[in-house]
Amino acid sequence: MRRDVFQAIADPTRRAILTLIALQAMTPNALAEHFDTSRQAVSKHIKILTECQLVSQEQQGREIYYHFNPQKMKEVADWLAPFQKMWEERFDRLDNILEILKTEKNGQ
Repeated sequence: MRRDVFQAIADPTRRAILTLIALQAMTPNALAEHFDTSRQAVSKHIKILTECQLVSQEQQGREIYYHFNPQKMKEVADWLAPFQKMWEERFDRLDNILEILKTEKNGQ
């Protein structure tokens, strides 16, 4: 099944996994220690993240370490950037209106 990156990051457990491995590469067992689910469930999440290229794996001896792929997340950030700019502009306009109202109230 082909999934896209937005399906992968829609799940809170997968987002938490990404946050953990963004700090350092981790094995599935090390990742599973951070969740109340089984190692098998965590492995399924890792599989989806790997399919979407958000995570890469590296074999070191008997262990597999999972690494965060910042380039793939940059694609997400780049896609969201115009929306962020739009929200910031709206908040700036709201701040201006609130400041005007505050000034008018204090001037009465």
